[in-house]
Amino acid sequence: MKMIFASILTTILVVAMTLGAMYILLRATIYVTAIESSLQRAGAIVAELLLGVVLLLGTVWLATHLAVRIFSPGDANGQQAMLNGTAHKPSSAQGEPLV
Repeated sequence: MKMIFASILTTILVVAMTLGAMYILLRATIYVTAIESSLQRAGAIVAELLLGVVLLLGTVWLATHLAVRIFSPGDANGQQAMLNGTAHKPSSAQGEPLV
């Protein structure tokens, strides 16, 4: 039940963040196209592109991070154990022959 609730909440959060990012980018595009000076408009376009990359990549990162947190098993052999160096290594990684 807890996993289902977290999945639904994560989905709603990701959809809301994506729609919010698109709204911000739309407003920025309207504002940028109204700039009269070519040099200022070019700088604003570059800033808008960077803003779009940050917003949308941040949304994707948060979605995948939350999905991994929700659906990863709670055992000690997960990714966190590998990052800490406490996970068991397979026999082939210790220099033993596979055959």
